[in-house]
Amino acid sequence: MLTGDNILIGGFIITGSDSKRVALFAKGPSLNSGSGPVPGRMADPFLELHDGDGNLITMNDNWRDSPQRTEIENDGLAPSDDKESAILKTLTPGNYTALVRGINNTTGIALVEVYDLAKGVNSILGNISSRDRVDTGDNVMIGGFIAGNHSAATKVLIRAIGPSLKGKVPNALDDPILELHDQNGATIETNDNWKDSPERAEIEASGIAPTNDLESAILRTVTPANYTAIVRGKNGPGVGVVEIYNIK
Repeated sequence: MLTGDNILIGGFIITGSDSKRVALFAKGPSLNSGSGPVPGRMADPFLELHDGDGNLITMNDNWRDSPQRTEIENDGLAPSDDKESAILKTLTPGNYTALVRGINNTTGIALVEVYDLAKGVNSILGNISSRDRVDTGDNVMIGGFIAGNHSAATKVLIRAIGPSLKGKVPNALDDPILELHDQNGATIETNDNWKDSPERAEIEASGIAPTNDLESAILRTVTPANYTAIVRGKNGPGVGVVEIYNIK
């Protein structure tokens, strides 16, 4: 995650009729891989929550300074590092955006997360997305999601967007490649150009097919578990978006 137009942006949509309690986190200092701390991880992230019109709803730097600190701890989701950020909020159905910046314009690898804390109401997290710079090596874009609010399988549509961002954001990704991995890291499916997908007809019927032929899409029915979507640049780095839709 960089600065300016290259900060980490996480978007999500609440669909339905009821308000939903959600928890958002910006993590950096606690990021680890199997071999230890992630190289270049962000030292001190700052989190903002905006509504669909771009208005600031609330913000947080260090999660222990949140007025909802006790609730965050009671939910068992508290970040393990005091410099990480958290927001707990009840939101009406609509579009929302979480922005993650580095304090004092610092840069580094960071993670934005959103959790559904109100599964029994008549609304769902219908979509989550992240926009960031897609680089190479350990700096590819990674979008994770958990299927498991119920025992049944869940149909998801995952998109990797880049070319259709041209003219809207600087240095948009020319040609994304999308991978879907299971919780053990095994590759479930890959896609370069969405029209080459074996699920092309169903992707088109969903009404949310990518608008550019070079963009990627994977449509799968998944069992309850953790999953990871990885976006790489076929022709080099650039700003891209990974999106995950709950198709039901």
